Amino acid sequence: MQRRELEMEGGSLLYEIRQGKILVIGLQGGGAEVYVPPSIEGMPVSVIERKAFLSRKNLRKVQLPETVEEIGDWAFAYCDGLEEVCLPHRQIQFGRAVFLDCGRLRKIRFPEGDEQTARLLAAAVTAFESYYLLDLMEVGSREWLEKWDARLLAVLQAPDSEGYAKQVLCGEEDYGSTDFGAFIRKKRKSKVRLALLRLLCPRGLSSAVRKELEEYLREHTKGCESDEAWQVVLKEHGSDRACYSLFAKIGCITEENFQDLIAEIGEDKPEMRAYFMRYKEENIGYTDFFDALALD
Repeated sequence: MQRRELEMEGGSLLYEIRQGKILVIGLQGGGAEVYVPPSIEGMPVSVIERKAFLSRKNLRKVQLPETVEEIGDWAFAYCDGLEEVCLPHRQIQFGRAVFLDCGRLRKIRFPEGDEQTARLLAAAVTAFESYYLLDLMEVGSREWLEKWDARLLAVLQAPDSEGYAKQVLCGEEDYGSTDFGAFIRKKRKSKVRLALLRLLCPRGLSSAVRKELEEYLREHTKGCESDEAWQVVLKEHGSDRACYSLFAKIGCITEENFQDLIAEIGEDKPEMRAYFMRYKEENIGYTDFFDALALD
């Protein structure tokens, strides 16, 4: 089959024609955003072939048309800068590991979809690697949310040491370290991120699941045996009021850990610092403003 080329802004789309349909087979150029058209040469764009966008490091956003019926194996694998994908709201046949190692992918959305579902769907394939949740006709439904939560609880309840033996077997060149403590901390932080995500995207969240997620975060705040929940909030969400206010409201700030929290915030995140001080004064007890300033 003859390979053809469609020039676009920032590069060109490579494609083939098969049985009156367009198959996208590759991308040339370093464009950060790709908008695949619904038709080329008067024929519908129906297939994104296997490895079509494999390892496109500059790619940040992809929008696929409503005509797409199939996305092949590893189509977007190792696109480690990819942040957002827009899919048509229709049944699509997905191949294996379509979004493998797309660690920055935060949203998989539909044209008419909501923000919460987009974030949960992205986590389903990046954090969970649960491609059965890529049932696009079910996404966002009560049944789909229950499946997502069931998978989340399974991850949360799994031993933190799970997978360590594989890391040791593969060696540092594949995983970066065989240090057991570092592995455990990394695993707990990944669980914290998922718990925070679900609490911040609470659509269809049952009270039982909410309770378990909040309890997990309280068990890993400052002053506990491990404080990965606090470390994630401080270092990754210190400018995100929705996140650090959630951290406070579910009971992760206490009389006992407050001074240590304020000391670690320092002067770099004044809004977070001011919020915590005000929260303590209103919900836990009086805090002298100048004493709090002197803690660090």
